[in-house]
Amino acid sequence: MPADAPPDSDRDARLLDLAGVLDGLCDRVGRAVSWLSLLMVIVTFLVVVLRYSFDLGWIAMQESVSYMHAALFMLAAAYTLQRGGHVRVDILYQRLSPRGRAWVDLLGTLFLLAPVCVFLAWSGWGYVAESWAVWEGSREAGGIPAVYLLKSLILAMPLLLLLQGLAWALRTGLLLAGYAAGLSLLDGKDG
Repeated sequence: MPADAPPDSDRDARLLDLAGVLDGLCDRVGRAVSWLSLLMVIVTFLVVVLRYSFDLGWIAMQESVSYMHAALFMLAAAYTLQRGGHVRVDILYQRLSPRGRAWVDLLGTLFLLAPVCVFLAWSGWGYVAESWAVWEGSREAGGIPAVYLLKSLILAMPLLLLLQGLAWALRTGLLLAGYAAGLSLLDGKDG
């Protein structure tokens, strides 16, 4: 079967659609939280101006910058993976054929990304559950009373990375099965 043949079964089309849905979810989350970088700059500017010009300050406002920073980096990790923005050693990868790259991506997803994400979720579960059990709030008077939400990012990050990894595995699997349409990772999104 030619490498550019369309999926010949409903199952393959559904798998490709599922990969598209997962990509879309990670894309929307990444684009949404990217606005937090601008908001962090604005809030930080306000904190400095209020403190040094008006001798005013609120702990919650200062803490909000840490919350936004954590949300930005933890929730945008899957988006960054999708866009090929994570650090990688490309010495050999760039020299491989699209099929070779697909093998590297599939094996890397299955044997590196997935186990690390499962470990992060498994090891963070108790930590997050304890925080939710007591509705953990800030240790500072006047701080944000939702530390449990901040700690929930510890579980959200590996979940989103696993979803993006699943989309990647589906696409690379379809490419390796002979469907070039299965892999949009090599047509410019993949650094």
